[in-house]
Amino acid sequence: MMKDILYAPWRSDYVTKEKIQGCVFCHISKNAKEDEKLHVLYRDEHCFIVMNRYPYTPGHFMIIPHFHTDALEELDEEIWLHISKLARRCVKMLKEGFGAHGVNLGMNLGEFAGAGIAQHIHLHLVPRWKGDTNFITTIAETRVYSSDFEKIYNRLRTLVPTYIK
Repeated sequence: MMKDILYAPWRSDYVTKEKIQGCVFCHISKNAKEDEKLHVLYRDEHCFIVMNRYPYTPGHFMIIPHFHTDALEELDEEIWLHISKLARRCVKMLKEGFGAHGVNLGMNLGEFAGAGIAQHIHLHLVPRWKGDTNFITTIAETRVYSSDFEKIYNRLRTLVPTYIK
């Protein structure tokens, strides 16, 4: 009997890639010279926007403050307002520039709230399209990602100057 095989050679990076020690978001924050390698879309004095390496949908990225904290209530109000302002611009970019029909925004504050990286808060922006929901994630513990990650990163990067600056 032949078994079905899911061939995903691009996932080899996940297994073989050098692991970042400490907080991955602080590493990205401190290494602006590596923005393209780290898939940073934007950065300023308060925060940066980076692609999610394990996205729920094509174009999933996060807005992350440079300030390291796991507690939203500890974040300076000016930084929180800045993140909110960027989120509004990013939603517009995803809808108008990227063609998303909707956008999920969310923060998982703490490990028990579902945060994959619980030690540094971050706001997820997940573009959504009509008919993009299915049960494969639930029943097969697999995500279907129908687009090339690098192409999406480059496309979003070209939209940033129009929508975010």
